Amino acid sequence: MSIAGSVDMTATVGSVRLKSPVMTASGTSGYGSELGAYMDLDRLGAVVVKSMAVFEWPGNPAPRVCAGPASMINSVGLQGDGIRRWLDRELPQLVEHGATVVASIWGRTPADFEKAAIMLSTAYGIAAIEVNVSCPNVEDRNRMFAHSPDATAGAVRAATQAGLPLWVKLSANVADLLEIAASAIDAGAEGLVLINTLLGMAIDIDKRRYSLGSGPRGGGVSGPAIRPVAVRAVHDVRRANPEVGIVGVGGISRGRHAVEMMMAGADAVEVGTATMLDPRAPMRVQRELKRWCRLHGIRRVADLTSAVSVTSVEGVEGVEGVEGEEGGEDVASSEATGDTYQ
Repeated sequence: MSIAGSVDMTATVGSVRLKSPVMTASGTSGYGSELGAYMDLDRLGAVVVKSMAVFEWPGNPAPRVCAGPASMINSVGLQGDGIRRWLDRELPQLVEHGATVVASIWGRTPADFEKAAIMLSTAYGIAAIEVNVSCPNVEDRNRMFAHSPDATAGAVRAATQAGLPLWVKLSANVADLLEIAASAIDAGAEGLVLINTLLGMAIDIDKRRYSLGSGPRGGGVSGPAIRPVAVRAVHDVRRANPEVGIVGVGGISRGRHAVEMMMAGADAVEVGTATMLDPRAPMRVQRELKRWCRLHGIRRVADLTSAVSVTSVEGVEGVEGVEGEEGGEDVASSEATGDTYQ
């Protein structure tokens, strides 16, 4: 195949126009310009910073991370120094690098989200706010806001005080994701980020104890193992909400993974756990995505969104190994880059 021709890599999530559909994922690239030593941050779609609250938060005790088969489990517990410190010390560095910045916020109550939004409302250089409702809500016995349509809507409405575009990060650990997504949109979200980590646990069988310092509370599973879950979530939410902006995240470490997520319905993607292995992963995914488009004659990367054909399932039922060749290539690719996380 020929790779001649240019590719328009611009993408749009709601009202936010991005240079590229590839961004970092919150929680895996720090608060500021940490990845600037490995890539030009102004070439990425955006840098999505680690979730912040209006207060300092100690997080969970160590150990906070452990590896699993094709996955990682973390129990960092949203540790951080708070929004004020970020505004004073980290945001200026990102602006200096020319990065498009998406600030991720969390809170224990709707009032926390409102205060966070107000603090960010006058800051220079923030393109959008990612409202992380997939975090503990201490007013509801440590359930997540994202487990309830009403709680989700309350947090999102509170965050509208920022006057900035809102992307709401949702959890797949719910009975009806479409209901939660609808409540976020109705409350003011113009973008949805799908998905956050899945609930999981690891046990050290030799020491007969929990592998993470959070103990019986476990942690969040990320990495290649959750990618099919994220793809399904993106696909289903897109079909129910054709007009909303969607960012797909979960197990993306190659350009072909970004293609799959976009074909399912994502306007853009975030690269997270892969960055822990290779800090250059977001730029590599972006480069591979562009090359894939050139190889396949795609002139606009935005044309990939929802490009999966509804007729592609014809004749598949009852056929064994329909995904064998494709799956085998993916496994080989993961092993070659160390993405097995073992």
